[in-house]
Amino acid sequence: MVCKLDRLASSTRDLLNTLDTIGKAGATFKSLGDAWADTTTPAGKLMLTVLGGLSEYERHLILTGTAEGRRAQANGVRFGRKPSLTAYQRAEALRRRAAGETLTEIITFASRPPARDLRQVPLHPSRASYPCFA
Repeated sequence: MVCKLDRLASSTRDLLNTLDTIGKAGATFKSLGDAWADTTTPAGKLMLTVLGGLSEYERHLILTGTAEGRRAQANGVRFGRKPSLTAYQRAEALRRRAAGETLTEIITFASRPPARDLRQVPLHPSRASYPCFA
């Protein structure tokens, strides 16, 4: 008994070998999450084979995409949201924080929603010189 078919096997061949082993032991296979995954009927066996192949194909696409992303990142591509503060606003915020102003006072000068910008300003003035905030 498994919750999802993709947790049973990593490839179509592995799935078919596992199902064959289960069948030779005199048992049948049913998935809790996938009602069609049932080896007690010929249609269920067909669906397991076809969808097992599609699952393997999907895993291959995911691996290819993540590998491309890692290569792009190694070549200097940055992912995620662009910084909401300009270079001047960021430098000014760090200067003000080092001078001891509160985060609320600092964020108001940029006239932006504070939640987005708080990550770019150190929580404590003594951390304003850390390399990650430079």
